[in-house]
Amino acid sequence: MPKNKLNALEKLAIVQEIENSQIGLKAAVRKFGLNKSTLVKWRHLYRLYGIEGLEVGSHNRSYSADLKLQAVKDYLAGELSQYQIIDKYKIASRTQLADWIKKYNGHRNLRAYNGGKTAMTKGRSTTWQERLDIVLHCLANGQDYNQAADQFKVSYQQVYSWIKKYEAGGPEALRDGRGRTKAPEKLTEEAY
Repeated sequence: MPKNKLNALEKLAIVQEIENSQIGLKAAVRKFGLNKSTLVKWRHLYRLYGIEGLEVGSHNRSYSADLKLQAVKDYLAGELSQYQIIDKYKIASRTQLADWIKKYNGHRNLRAYNGGKTAMTKGRSTTWQERLDIVLHCLANGQDYNQAADQFKVSYQQVYSWIKKYEAGGPEALRDGRGRTKAPEKLTEEAY
């Protein structure tokens, strides 16, 4: 079988061969030219989600903030293994759980995923007062850049950069100095 992407039915056929003890894991690795970890992952996804788990992901799974927090707390309690936790909460992978643990331990919020909603990528011109209002709003709402970008119709990157400028230099750092001319006494002879 070629190593190119397999569809869900092809993956299912391989998983069922292994599940029905028609072939062992090592033999499947040799026969299909796949990594053992790939086969283990497919088996896990099939057990959790059925054939849908074997489909090529066209979108990210959504998890509530409560589910993320409970999964992390279960992990920190040490009573369940990572595999048991991802099975219990139907989490896509150990990597996903590890990311939540890292965020939690870094004292960052475990927010619910917004379902793939894309942020505005093209910014718009703003006044100094607008930038200040957006920054203060964002800081008051847990630095939720996406929410601020959506509400004020600016790009995520604009909000992010304004927050960084504000944190580094206060409100005056948000002033746009482009296009301003220097006072004549500040110009060098080369500028004339």
